This record gives sequence, C-alpha cells and structure tokens, in this order.
Amino acid sequence: MKIAIIGTGNVGGALATKWAQAGHHILLGVQNTAQFKGKDLLQNPHTSVLPIQEAVAQAEVILLATPAKAAVAVAQSLGDTSGKIIIDAMNIVMKQGPEGFSNTSDAILDSTQTRDVVKCFNTTGFNNMQNTAYGDQTLDMFVAGDSVRGKEAAIQLAKDAGFAECYPIGGNDRFDLMEQFAWFWINLAMFQGQGREIGFKLLKR
Repeated sequence: MKIAIIGTGNVGGALATKWAQAGHHILLGVQNTAQFKGKDLLQNPHTSVLPIQEAVAQAEVILLATPAKAAVAVAQSLGDTSGKIIIDAMNIVMKQGPEGFSNTSDAILDSTQTRDVVKCFNTTGFNNMQNTAYGDQTLDMFVAGDSVRGKEAAIQLAKDAGFAECYPIGGNDRFDLMEQFAWFWINLAMFQGQGREIGFKLLKR
C-alpha cells in the first residue's frame, strides 16, 4: 500500500518503520520537508517526504498521529480525501482535544470528504508498536469504524506491524470506547505504576 503518515513522532515513526520494513510505500506528509521531526525515518526502505497534500494525493491510506487538539486543523489540511482511507491513531488527553467533539475520529469525519475513517493504533504505547512480542506471546490490536474497507486495511496493517490479530469492536459508535480503552492502558502504565511495558492480548477458550 501507499501510506501517508501525518505526524512523524513516536507513534507515526514506529508504524512508518514497521510498514516500510513490511514493503509498504511510506509518504511522510509534513509542513516543511526541509525541517521536520523524524528525519531519520528517511533511512527506512520505501520512504519519502512530501508536503501534506501531495502525500495524501498519492496515498491509498492516511494515518493521522498528531496531537488530538490539532485534529480538525490537520484534517482540513489534507486536501481532497475522497476515496481515501483514514486511520485515526489519536486520543483526547487531559481534555486536550478538538472543541465540540468527544473523540478525534468524529472530528475527522466532520472535516474531510471521505467516509472511510476508522480508529486504530490508539490503544497502546508506541513502544508496543516497536516491539509487539512478550515472551512467546504477541500483542493484539483493535479497530472501530463503520467503514468495511477501512477496517480491512487497518487489520492488514496491524498484522504487518507485528500484531497477532486486530479485532473489530464495532462501528463509529465505538470511537469513544476506543479512546476509553486507551485511557485504561495509560492509567495502568502511568498512574498505577505498571510502566509502559504492558499490553493487551485477547485469550479464547
């Protein structure tokens, strides 16, 4: 796939690296191609940097991994997103989010042309994207959204990033639940003293 990554910090950088290593073509969409966070990502295979709208125009899938407060402005900066899949990896943290929205995915839907918006890669730390293995177990990922093609893309990309499975948890009405799940991980890791090296695995019997 051709994937535009908007937000080249910890999460965007970790996924850019994993997806490039899996053979995907990564288009880092930035405001200033001469000076941006994550310039070392250009050392990855199949990776280039472009202005945001050019990266979006060439991409099939767009990952948004910027601070949640900028969700509307970033969505509006993408240009024409008709026919594109947007994967939202953002969370509203400490009430720092887009005004008038309880989650970032609804803000993106309200600010873009595409209806293919799903929420994924928001429920764990970037360290678990860099390394999904815990002994002989591999972490799982989760995705929400009405878009069937969006969920199919997210599931494939989760597996390409090294997650064992990516489980759909429902449609757009589960966007808030995905952000609450992220807070569950943050609470355990940061506020309950468990540390960042924890993750979730769905067990069945």
